[in-house]
Amino acid sequence: MQSFQEIVLAEPRGFCAGVDRAIEIVDRALLKFGAPVYVRHEIVHNTYVVDDLKSRGAIFIEDLSDVPAGATLVFSAHGVPKSVEAEAARRGFTVFDATCPLVTKVHVEVAKLHKEGYEFVMIGHKGHPEVEGTMGQLVDGIYLVEDVADVAYVQPKQTERLAVVTQTTLSVDDAAEITEAVVARFPNIRRPKMQDICYATQNRQDAVKVLSAEVDLVIVVGSPTSSNSNRLRDVAQRYGAESYMVDTAAELQSEWFEGKTRVGLTAGASAPDILVQEVITRMRALGAVSVRTLDGIQETIKFPLPKGLK
Repeated sequence: MQSFQEIVLAEPRGFCAGVDRAIEIVDRALLKFGAPVYVRHEIVHNTYVVDDLKSRGAIFIEDLSDVPAGATLVFSAHGVPKSVEAEAARRGFTVFDATCPLVTKVHVEVAKLHKEGYEFVMIGHKGHPEVEGTMGQLVDGIYLVEDVADVAYVQPKQTERLAVVTQTTLSVDDAAEITEAVVARFPNIRRPKMQDICYATQNRQDAVKVLSAEVDLVIVVGSPTSSNSNRLRDVAQRYGAESYMVDTAAELQSEWFEGKTRVGLTAGASAPDILVQEVITRMRALGAVSVRTLDGIQETIKFPLPKGLK
């Protein structure tokens, strides 16, 4: 077996405040109302978290037609379209909204500017629930671009009142590049006062940039559906480190570590620390001798729970 010397942990890594809050909302709803509690879409994009909540009585659905009358319903951290909110209200469910407050901030900005006559260019990944939720704040007048090439095809009804918004979990570098292309095509477009990409996504990507310079290989703990976890792997590769993403320690492959002396480890904002610890245990079995954590930002943000669950 080829042993490697050191595991280097990125800081920060793992759960963010929005994920912590979303999981706690489902936890508390189960305690207060009992099982089942229905959750529209995976509460966060992590297999371990979803399976754990399922085992305690959460039922994950995509369509509200699968929710019985009188049920308790939680909206996932990614947010929902207005049409879903309206249907849930019409059907009289007890609803708790676990939308990340940083996603809600984007929704509020879209609603405010729409009243002022704005249309929107949204930078994000087609089909991602956060993108569907943000675009679903309006009936029309919001145009999705996934890359620089898409910008050429945007056809707004007017260009005097146009604003750009982004999915909160994008690659900071990619979003900046696409935003520049949008501004080049629509020079008067309004940018957000503060960028939409969330603090946790930014912090984890910045930490991986530092990490990638110090190691031969980066392992990202995260589920395949997790946008922010995928972006961490992309950032590591862009900054010169070989990188793999794993959902669990069982997915680690010994050949990845051959010839490597220092291996970096991080986790997406929806990946719990227990999975990181299991990966460390597995890497020690593969020959790692020591573990060191890089200096990094200490996150202290906490988001309040909805009324009725405090």
